[in-house]
Amino acid sequence: RVTLLELMMVKVSDKSSVSSEEMNVFVRHADFLADCFQEKCGAVLKLTAAGDAEDEEALVTIRLLDVLCEMTSNKGQLEHLQAFPGLLETAVDTLRLTHLAGKQAVNIFTATHAVTGQEEISHPAVGFKSHLIRLIGNLCYKNKENQDKV
Repeated sequence: RVTLLELMMVKVSDKSSVSSEEMNVFVRHADFLADCFQEKCGAVLKLTAAGDAEDEEALVTIRLLDVLCEMTSNKGQLEHLQAFPGLLETAVDTLRLTHLAGKQAVNIFTATHAVTGQEEISHPAVGFKSHLIRLIGNLCYKNKENQDKV
């Protein structure tokens, strides 16, 4: 699943080679991806408790968020996902929970807390909060109703 999402990520982020037919396929699949993210977003929070950086559900959720961020960076998919029921609320709630989880344990969600000395950042959840903020910002872009919700 992670590999499939990474392939989708590459295709979605390469805006120059996406045909209008492929764009329609991405829009149809956006609902499914948003639903999956809403169902699985709590899996990432388990990474703080277990300390297991290889939790498959958490890795899938992280990649889902990456793909949704890229999709909302594209005007055609943005308007569709801005109207998706519950996606904005889920993103905001998940951001609150990751912020609290980062305060209560080792904060694996931000790069500033994950670096110790000169070692490299290798935890898959690093940057999760910034991607949530990006998704929330994209969902609120030129959308007064979503701005008022946040």
